[in-house]
Amino acid sequence: MEDNRYIDTRGCVTEPVEFTEAVINGLADGGGLYVPMNIPQLTIDDICALAKLPYAQRAASIYRAFGVNLPAQTIDELMGQAYGSNFDDERICPITSLDANTHVLELWHGPTSAFKDMALQCLPRFFSASASQLREQGRLDHDFLILVATSGDTGKAALEGFRDLDHVSISVMYPDGGVSDIQYRQMATQRGGNVNVWGVRGNFDDCQTGAKNVFGDEKFAAKLLAEHGMSLSSANSINWGRLLPQVVYYVSAYAQLVADGKLSAGDPLDVCVPTGNFGNILAAYYAKRMGTPIDMLLCASNENRVLTDFINTGTYDVSDRPFVLTPSPSMDILVSSNLERQLFELTDRNAQAIAEWMSDLKTKRRFRVDEETFKRVREHFAADSVDNSECLRTIKEVLDKHDYLLDPHTAVAYRAAQNLRGENPVLIASTAHWAKFGNNVYRALHDMEPGEPLPADVEALSGCQLNELVAQESGHHDVPRGLAELDELPIRFTEVIDGTTADIEHATEQFLAALQQ
Repeated sequence: MEDNRYIDTRGCVTEPVEFTEAVINGLADGGGLYVPMNIPQLTIDDICALAKLPYAQRAASIYRAFGVNLPAQTIDELMGQAYGSNFDDERICPITSLDANTHVLELWHGPTSAFKDMALQCLPRFFSASASQLREQGRLDHDFLILVATSGDTGKAALEGFRDLDHVSISVMYPDGGVSDIQYRQMATQRGGNVNVWGVRGNFDDCQTGAKNVFGDEKFAAKLLAEHGMSLSSANSINWGRLLPQVVYYVSAYAQLVADGKLSAGDPLDVCVPTGNFGNILAAYYAKRMGTPIDMLLCASNENRVLTDFINTGTYDVSDRPFVLTPSPSMDILVSSNLERQLFELTDRNAQAIAEWMSDLKTKRRFRVDEETFKRVREHFAADSVDNSECLRTIKEVLDKHDYLLDPHTAVAYRAAQNLRGENPVLIASTAHWAKFGNNVYRALHDMEPGEPLPADVEALSGCQLNELVAQESGHHDVPRGLAELDELPIRFTEVIDGTTADIEHATEQFLAALQQ
């Protein structure tokens, strides 16, 4: 494909931009999200042929199909760096089959033990290469601050991906008290001279809304550029450069299942994804649009079931919806950014409708799609939610039945897949290693209720020590080194701020001032 260009979901970008600009900008002018003008089409033979390649070359092949405007050799080199010895399995995202029709795509073999590594070992390298190309073309003369809101996993993966890159600094915000001890320690102990982490009083939606407000503050952007030579960009899944690597692993997984004899070429496959921000399941939709024989996309929600309710009713409503803390905190999200891209595609790219719905969401905290769009949603998606108790029961059930230990997010997907599945085989996206959530895995193994206090001697353990205990009791002694060593690392970041636009901007300026001393 020739260089592909990018438009935005709200119709505010008058001239389509290249991949490099879309990645650097993160969010489009007017608040919309970038999408490619053209979605490449692959034949079933093209897809199956990927299985003959190492994963890095599979990814490079998909990027070239999308017309990424970087030299082919550069794409190959960057993918080789992104998907190499930094992963603990040379297959990068291996597939474990629990039975003939239930396959688990393990997306957590990267350096931070979460699926976000699949994108955030890739995006920073392409961000840096894009910036370099734009500098060489005389179209860029400043540095960047990556501002990230995280519900737990994106933050650490982004910090690790961007640390010590030239011309880039990164600040991450997480909900104070709303992440697991392991997730907190992963961020608070982050190495690197260009990194910063804040806790935010509130929940993830407060973090995400605060970040979006900062991105939309033109006066602040001008001040950052004038005083610090910095421009804001994003590593959240609002950035197309975060989403495209996720498309790769669904295309790749289908090819691998065929190569392994688990599917015949062309057979339909359902995909079940635990999702809060909708990016991971949207990537599966784009893989389907490219020609991958994916049939139904099964959306798995926890008790924050706004996406399940939307898919089942056509109404997205957070106007009077409580925010629930669950054993699967990375899905504790009510405002799902990437649904905007999905609706753009399902309305035949009707930017006016998207702009109106997003305006309703911002002002009224709800919107309802038209009947034709809802019909299209139902053609592609089915959805179910799993409550906290059922999530923990599922972890114990799968361990007893298959000797396979799930983290709480994957447990939500496994249960939803069992509830929703039809005749097709199902691929379950496994989004984190169990040891990131050892406290709730312990509760599951001991038939405890969600939130039930741990025994005093267990409560006294650090997250690393608790993981050692779970490993002994379950027989799964596979705690990744990056998680096992956290107790030995010094805590670097302890600051907690309010989530208002002014507070985030003040904290940002303090970080940049300290960097430039």
